Amino acid sequence: MKDKKAINVSKSGNRGSIEHQTKAADHDGDIMEMASRDVLSIPPSTSIKETTEIMMEHKFRRLPVTDPGSGKVLGIVTVMDVLNFLGGGDKFNIIEKKYDDNFLAAINVPVKEIMSTGVITLSNKASVDETIKTMLDNQIGAVPIIDHDGNLVGIITERDVALSLAGVLTEEEVQDYMSTKVFTTTPGTPVEGACKIMVRNSLRRIPIVGGDADISKANKKLLGMVTSTDIVNFLNDKELFGNLKGNSATEVLDTKLSEIMVTDLVTVAPNEKLGDLCLTFAEKNIGGAPVVKDGKIVGIITERDVIKAIKKF
Repeated sequence: MKDKKAINVSKSGNRGSIEHQTKAADHDGDIMEMASRDVLSIPPSTSIKETTEIMMEHKFRRLPVTDPGSGKVLGIVTVMDVLNFLGGGDKFNIIEKKYDDNFLAAINVPVKEIMSTGVITLSNKASVDETIKTMLDNQIGAVPIIDHDGNLVGIITERDVALSLAGVLTEEEVQDYMSTKVFTTTPGTPVEGACKIMVRNSLRRIPIVGGDADISKANKKLLGMVTSTDIVNFLNDKELFGNLKGNSATEVLDTKLSEIMVTDLVTVAPNEKLGDLCLTFAEKNIGGAPVVKDGKIVGIITERDVIKAIKKF
């Protein structure tokens, strides 16, 4: 059972072991119509392992890190920070150097070691237009919302904005907003390799291709997908820790993507309307999808691409 002290809750006028943000400020901006007021946050002393468990339990891609006394935002930790730590970037030094490749020791260090500080926040009086501009200008997927006292009162994500447009953008087509530069990899790529690709290119998902005897077609045939959340879920699997023969990070990170990739994929056609795409995102609880034409992957479309479409209006 998780230590309840690992979850901060900021409830107006009440602070307990688990608090949910439900404060409704006077004269809120329209940002609060889309934002989540029930905000889960964690103190900086929470271990990396427990942080990922909380993320996966509540299906969050990020968690604000707050001071347990004042409730002020100290940082934010995302699944991409976890992938960076697992070998995708400079935070891997925590495992490799500080803990001499001891994976089990490293995942129990405080989350403050990998969280991002200098967090961009917005006032609860902000507008949706201001929110979208802030997200796109800073290339961030979520913004904590604070009141005039600096207390955390909500959080708004790309998903909140994109899903609000389900069934609305009826003329705009996927092919006009999708990314045509698609980073792919193969089923034999190890988890560490996927972490590197994702972190270095700021990707939350990678299509898996191959499996065709014809080499000219193999790099086009879509076999599956791996997301940053899939990798973190894999690392939270109790069987993984139970089957480790030692404490080495290498043993974990050498796992092939074929063992964790999702093969039952949701794909979209280039001429699909963005409004319909947002409905699919909501129904399937996904944040992106490969764009496929004639059985080949021709692009990828995400919640951020949808938000870029909104900015044009």
